[in-house]
Amino acid sequence: WVRGPSPLRCLPPQLPRWKRSRRELLQCLERFLRALVTGGPLSAPATATQPAWERFLACCHGQGLLSSAESHAGAGPYWTHAATSRPLYLILDDNFYYQSMRYEVYRLARKYSLSFCQLFLECPLECCLQRNRLRSHPLPDQTIYLMARKIEMPDLKKNAWERNSLVLKSFDCTSEDNEQIISLLATALENPVKQNEENTEQKEADRATCAASTVHQADQTCRRIISQTMKDAKDKNVLPGDMKSLSEELNKLKAEFLEDLRQGNNLKNQICIQSQYFDPATSVISSFQHKATNVVNKYILK
Repeated sequence: WVRGPSPLRCLPPQLPRWKRSRRELLQCLERFLRALVTGGPLSAPATATQPAWERFLACCHGQGLLSSAESHAGAGPYWTHAATSRPLYLILDDNFYYQSMRYEVYRLARKYSLSFCQLFLECPLECCLQRNRLRSHPLPDQTIYLMARKIEMPDLKKNAWERNSLVLKSFDCTSEDNEQIISLLATALENPVKQNEENTEQKEADRATCAASTVHQADQTCRRIISQTMKDAKDKNVLPGDMKSLSEELNKLKAEFLEDLRQGNNLKNQICIQSQYFDPATSVISSFQHKATNVVNKYILK
C-alpha cells in the first residue's frame, strides 16, 4: 500500500511527468477500491487522463479482476468472481522512497478500512548499480546514487502507521524470508486500518505547534500585565527602590508560569481548540493576573 490524498483534486499542469503519473495511478486505485468496497460501478476519475485509466483497466483485466464484457447497466467493466470471492492482495511495486509517498496509500487503506503493510527490500548501493546496468533501459548511475541518498526506510518507532512493515535483504533471499512475508500479509489481513486511527506523528506535531502558540500568547499577555502593573504601582507612588524589586519579582513569576506552561503542567487534561470560545492560555493568564495583583499589593499597602 501507499498514500491516497482525499479528496483528490485536479492535477496542476506544472507537475513533473512522474508526479502526474503517480497521482493519476492513485486516483485510479481509489476508484477501484471505492467500487470494490461499495459494490458500485467502476468509473474513471474525472482528473485522470484517458490513457492512464485505460492502462489501469488493462492491468486489472490482466490480473483477472475485471470481465471484458460490459455490465448489464452499460456502466462499464464489472468484477469477476475471482475479485470478490476471496481475500484480495494489491501489490504496489515501486521505490516509494519518501515516507510521504507510502503514507498516501496508508490513507487510502484507512479511508476504506482495508489492511496495509510494507515490504522494504534493502539492497547495497553497488548491487543496485549492477542490477540497473543489466536492465533493458538502465537509468543513469547518478539517479541510483540520488535515490540511495533520499530513500527513507520504514520507521516503526516514529510512525505508528508503519508498524506492519518488514525489511529484507534483497540480495540474499531465503525460504525463511518467504515465511516472514506470508506472516506479514496474514497479520495485516487480520488487522485492517480503522478509519478513526490517527497518525501519531502528526498528532504529536500538532500538539507541539499548539503548545508553542499557547506559550507565545501567554508570554505576550504576561508582558502587558506586568507593564500595566508597574504603571499602576508608579501611580500609587511606590518608591523607586521598591519599583525595582517589584519588577524583578513579577518577571520571576512570569518565567515560572511560562516554564510550567511549556512543561504542560497548566494544561493537563485540556484540549487545544482553536475557537472563539476557548483559549488554552486563559486559565494560565487568569492565575498569573491574580498572583501579580497580590505581589503589587504588598508594595502599595506598605
